[in-house]
Amino acid sequence: MFLVVGLGNPGSGYAANRHNIGFMAADELVRRYSFGPWRKKFQGQISEGELNGQKVLVLKPETFMNLSGQSVGEVLRFYKIPVENVIVLHDELDLPPGKLRVKRGGGHGGHNGLRSIDAHCGKEYRRVRLGIGHPGDKSRVHGHVLGDFSKAEQDGWLMTLLDGVAAEFGRLVKGDDGGFMSKVSAIVNPPKPKAPKKDKPDAKPAKKDGDADACLQKRDGDGLDDLSGAAKVRVERADTPVSNAASAMAEALAKAFGKKK
Repeated sequence: MFLVVGLGNPGSGYAANRHNIGFMAADELVRRYSFGPWRKKFQGQISEGELNGQKVLVLKPETFMNLSGQSVGEVLRFYKIPVENVIVLHDELDLPPGKLRVKRGGGHGGHNGLRSIDAHCGKEYRRVRLGIGHPGDKSRVHGHVLGDFSKAEQDGWLMTLLDGVAAEFGRLVKGDDGGFMSKVSAIVNPPKPKAPKKDKPDAKPAKKDGDADACLQKRDGDGLDDLSGAAKVRVERADTPVSNAASAMAEALAKAFGKKK
């Protein structure tokens, strides 16, 4: 048998507080799996059901947060449930809104509900830490945790987180804490779809040996036809043998001075 404890404060004035996210998670768990109706017992509200073949009790202590351990201790003693089979759902200042962690044992981190459970039941229970974010200043913590979730939070990450916790809770009952955290995280922050791969451009066809020869032939002379007249003369003169160039020079001098060669 497992005992799931949602932490919060009783009364309609606290119902939407960040400090009451444990109550909210407990309500969603009972609703999703159609557990029995809530009954006043053990200084709290309790509901019974079954999950993965295991009997599960869900408790919302009504002793106010600071005395939560009194109610939890009564249930453990009555049903003889070992503290290792206790799972506590509670708000966590040190996690960003919508984030979640599961931890067994350790300190209470200043959370008065956990402090009370530690004192009455011991510390070897699992804690599902539900992030509500930190206001950034210690002096604002009290107002932050006892303030209501905004409408945007309620309709956004909060609803998604509570739904994910309930949907994957069976993994906790089976002892798969890591799988539970991974699955809930994927529900709250689904991975972005991968962008489609761009087609690679077609590779340029390799030149054939014949193409290379044609290129060389063009360099050897075919390009002369494309040159202007003056440029063509310069090229042709550059290709003229040295002896011919000397003869041409002599003829030019003879004409200049009116002499015959």
